Amino acid sequence: MRRSPQPLLQRAWRPLVFAAALPLLASCGGKAKEAEAPALPTPVEAARVAAPNAAGTVSGTGTLERRREMALSFRIAGVLTRMTVEAGDSVRAGQVIATIDPANLDARQQQTSADLERARRDVERDKALFEKGYVSRQRLDDRQSALKSAQAAYSSASFDRRWAQLVSPASGVVLARAVQTGEVVQPGQVVARVADLNSPLVLRLPLAARDAARVRVGDTAQVKVEDLGGQSLDGTVTRVGEAADTRTGAVTVEIELAGRPDLRSGQIASAQLSVRAAASAGNGFARIPAEAVLEAAGARAFVLRLDGGVARRTAVAFGGFDGDDALVSGLADGAQVITAGAGFVSDGEKVRVVDPAKLAEGR
Repeated sequence: MRRSPQPLLQRAWRPLVFAAALPLLASCGGKAKEAEAPALPTPVEAARVAAPNAAGTVSGTGTLERRREMALSFRIAGVLTRMTVEAGDSVRAGQVIATIDPANLDARQQQTSADLERARRDVERDKALFEKGYVSRQRLDDRQSALKSAQAAYSSASFDRRWAQLVSPASGVVLARAVQTGEVVQPGQVVARVADLNSPLVLRLPLAARDAARVRVGDTAQVKVEDLGGQSLDGTVTRVGEAADTRTGAVTVEIELAGRPDLRSGQIASAQLSVRAAASAGNGFARIPAEAVLEAAGARAFVLRLDGGVARRTAVAFGGFDGDDALVSGLADGAQVITAGAGFVSDGEKVRVVDPAKLAEGR
């Protein structure tokens, strides 16, 4: 029996059809694999949670000064007739720095001296008359009161006369000269500033009140002066201000440095202090950046905690906001919470922590 040629023809075309379909299948398979490629984890920034009682650091920038720096001025007004120093000059204790015209003071001292002599004569005369009964006791008492007044006026004039010369109260260096010869200076007007070189060099550091509350006398500090090329110096906190500046609200912290002849008063320096936990983070609360809090209601809040590269929505106890920080409890010491990018991440989503500084450098 003869076979039909139709099936044979079909069998011959099958390999050709399959071969022609291979490129199409390969193309479709590539697109499928491309569509199934997993998305990259969402980039976020994170902050590490410190234990409530953990130590930390506080930093700031301030000005170097000698602990004993004096603004010298005259007690009385007058014309400046002599100035013997310039900025940078060394001075010794008791050295005359400036002089004002003493003519007016001399005249006043002579007048009060004459008044004192006359008052003494009046007392002596009335005392003899009182003993003879020619004047009353009241008259003699008035004379004696007038004598005391004349003595006080003379002492005041003599004291002012001594202030016609301005002397240095300590050995040191002149930091600044503020007036010139021939100027009329007023009482209390600064003529020169003198630093006592025997007093220690200190860094006066203005800090926010909440940071100053964490600083204690005896805390250590690392101080860097720009003029020293970033060299780090050891310092110790010796004073913490009790009052805040009325304009800035800052509290001044004083850090004492070891003697360095290459440092000068007025230089700018930065310091990093090792301090204890903030007092405001008491009652078991730790500080985290405020942007890490997703939502807060009453004493409860939510954050996104990092768990092996996965964001986990976590409930925490909420103690309120303190400046740029939030006070929370319920997170383990060293745990990481998402800060920047938290609003774009869902619970259970994979994330990767990035360094913003490195991203900026990459730009």
